[in-house]
Amino acid sequence: MASNSKATTAGSKVPQPPPSQGKLITVLSIDGGGIRGLIPATIIACLEAKLQELDGPDARIADYFDVIAGTSTGALVTSMLAAPGENKRPLFAAKDINQFYLENGPKIFPQRKYVRTRFSADCFLSRLALQRRCCSCRAGWLTPLLNLIGTMRGPKYDGVFLHDKIKSLTHDVKVADTVTNIVVPAFDVKYLQPIIFSTYEAKNDPLKNAHLSDICISTAAAPTYFPAHFFTTHGPGGKSREFHLVDGGVAANNPTMIAMSMLTKEVLRRNPDFNPGKPTEYQNYLIISIGTGSAKLAEKYTAPQCAKWGLIQWLYEGGFTPIIDIFSHASADMVDIHAAVLFEALRCETNYLRIQDDSLTGDTSSVDVATKENMEALIGIGKELLKKPVARVNIDTGMYVAVKDEGTNEDALARFAKMLSEERRLRHINLNSY
Repeated sequence: MASNSKATTAGSKVPQPPPSQGKLITVLSIDGGGIRGLIPATIIACLEAKLQELDGPDARIADYFDVIAGTSTGALVTSMLAAPGENKRPLFAAKDINQFYLENGPKIFPQRKYVRTRFSADCFLSRLALQRRCCSCRAGWLTPLLNLIGTMRGPKYDGVFLHDKIKSLTHDVKVADTVTNIVVPAFDVKYLQPIIFSTYEAKNDPLKNAHLSDICISTAAAPTYFPAHFFTTHGPGGKSREFHLVDGGVAANNPTMIAMSMLTKEVLRRNPDFNPGKPTEYQNYLIISIGTGSAKLAEKYTAPQCAKWGLIQWLYEGGFTPIIDIFSHASADMVDIHAAVLFEALRCETNYLRIQDDSLTGDTSSVDVATKENMEALIGIGKELLKKPVARVNIDTGMYVAVKDEGTNEDALARFAKMLSEERRLRHINLNSY
């Protein structure tokens, strides 16, 4: 766990082995979701404000978490929270991340000149059939037709601005250089396997010590939206390793369980007596998992509708990409269900906080509508989510159900902030006693 600016310059000593002279193993996990990253960024800013109320204005999120895990846009937030800036302190304060999205979102996801339309593939095919009979009908559907054809010819965005922006922020910072441990999943299309980048592994394996700019653009390379990313790492003795990566959401849009697995692996490496099979061990985990929202209540798709779809409709329908939506939300929900059941079985469900909104509709449910109006709406959703009661997923319905007597999400963040502050104070006391 990273030290604060008042402590010794322990930047060279962190990350510490969890639980690092304390009692808890702390994890912050951030889902993928494109421009919807504004939702978790708003919530994380609230958490950091609670920590600053307890420990002063210099407190930063990275000071309190053994691991910050992020997928896609969550990895971008993770990098801003954990990349070293001046004096090896975090590059961004949490409150500044929303402004980053507001300024750069329209350049990462440039909106087309034409009016956005919910043009469907079915509409395209039916109107294409009519073309031979009525050439005059072209005017009404030519623009959305070009939109659809454009998505077929290559990714919607080239990703150049995103990569250049991250590179300009992080320079040559690599995974091993972060001020606290990070975990970022991606997927290697050449070998058809998940690739997990972590500070722990990067310190032990130079071939996994990639630049933050490379892993961020890789984990954000959602099929149809951004191109796959290729890069090579180099190690001693002339060794090298190639990576052919796409969006981490293909493997884990919700990286919570990956973070727990990597932490457990590191704890076992440093402490062979650690027994994750014992309930008392997993009860030491303190986890905040933040989603980017979903459109479950909007009921965007139905079985009778999908039953008629072919390849084109699964890739593009009504302005959305159904196959991407389904894969990303399915993986995120499965992780949440697993974590919720695990912590309930261990009778420590209050150690796991999942903050997610499942009622997005329209543009707010999209990953790339980066208009000023939509981005402000997403920030508003994050603020409203703080006022909503703590909720846990219902395994049967997949919906979030309010939990009695646990207050709002903001109340829960205040409770977690106290535990995080106490854990940090304990670590400093024990570290100084050696």
